[in-house]
Amino acid sequence: MPLESDRAELAQILRTKSVKTGKFTLASGKESDLYVDCRVTTLDARGAVLVGRVLHDLLRKEEAAKGLSIGSLGGLTMGADPITLAVAMTSSLAGETKLIQAFNVRKEPKGHGRGKRIEGNFDPAQPVVVVDDVITTGDSTLKAIQAIEEEGGKVAFALILVDRQEGGRQNIESKGYPVVAAYTRADLV
Repeated sequence: MPLESDRAELAQILRTKSVKTGKFTLASGKESDLYVDCRVTTLDARGAVLVGRVLHDLLRKEEAAKGLSIGSLGGLTMGADPITLAVAMTSSLAGETKLIQAFNVRKEPKGHGRGKRIEGNFDPAQPVVVVDDVITTGDSTLKAIQAIEEEGGKVAFALILVDRQEGGRQNIESKGYPVVAAYTRADLV
């Protein structure tokens, strides 16, 4: 089964390039024995292809299970950007008739031009998926959800590359947003 070999290969790239153990201070200010820098995997030529395939499959399965028609996906820039594009490109490469479009969410509204907070192919008339590379507390995912909802979007679920299993999933789900993660800490450590 090709997808299982893709999942295994992507897990190995994540372990080799992205997962570090030691003593780290995270963005949340929390101390942790694990650091996960997904960007070195999601911006890797092979890693990006595998991220697209694995997360596209998860997105389509969740979409079908919920009886939805997802229009686009995106999340807070920078971590979500390569994932979002990889999944959207996989949608096109798969020859789908209804493509998944990509957008990104700025941390702050643009200070010039139209002052947009969401860039790209965001259509608030269709359900969207919020994307994040890693969740710890879930706060960055929730910030992206807030921005999407402020622009009239309806978030169907969160699509996550790595769940560190430190409360982020519970935090996001307690606000009413299901979380679908490709990998957990237990899968990679």
